[in-house]
Amino acid sequence: MISIVVPCYNESEGVPQLRARLMPVVKELEKSNEVELIFVDDGSTDNTNQLLRENFPEKNTNIIKHEQNLNLGAAVRTGLLAANGEIIVTMDSDCTYAPENIPNMIAQLNDCDIVTASPYHPEGKVVGVPEYRLFLSRGVTWMYNIVSGRHLYTWTALFRAYKREAISGITITNNDFIALVELLVKAANRGAKIREAPETLYVRKYGTSKMRLLRVIGNHLKFIGKLIFANGMV
Repeated sequence: MISIVVPCYNESEGVPQLRARLMPVVKELEKSNEVELIFVDDGSTDNTNQLLRENFPEKNTNIIKHEQNLNLGAAVRTGLLAANGEIIVTMDSDCTYAPENIPNMIAQLNDCDIVTASPYHPEGKVVGVPEYRLFLSRGVTWMYNIVSGRHLYTWTALFRAYKREAISGITITNNDFIALVELLVKAANRGAKIREAPETLYVRKYGTSKMRLLRVIGNHLKFIGKLIFANGMV
């Protein structure tokens, strides 16, 4: 089984696009796999939940609602705990990474444990993303490579494919965007083999970004500090 986990927060404008782009991928995967869709509505205050139920009426769909907004990491944690698949894919609800590339991500799991999208890979691309986000991502990547002792071009992408055993038993303690780094670091520390898949990161077409720059920077610095102490670098 393949589980596709999609966190959502106030994404009412983008749900029809999500349906139009994701379902052809699901139909293709269903030719040789059982597929389940897991949407985690992270306390949306618009009609995201209603639109998810109207646009995804299929029996293989599980729509979970947080009564209040807990942030991306909490939504990912809820989705991973609900997933039944031997392979788990996490993706952005705004399709800033192309859902059409999910089969290719899954295919690359044949000789690794985790495939993570990497727009900052030399073969990756970024289209329309504000320069400040690129600056932040490059700086964060540089720091995580130093404190982790590993080299990745991109640590923060949500768009990933996991073998279940690579992340089974890992506890995500961060509720925000840092959870994506935390999950990757903990899996790597357990010996998981990680592959970066060059991908194109597009600016979102619908809705607004949920990232709050100063808060994200502060949380990255706090987590980097924890890694420094954990690795005995001070």
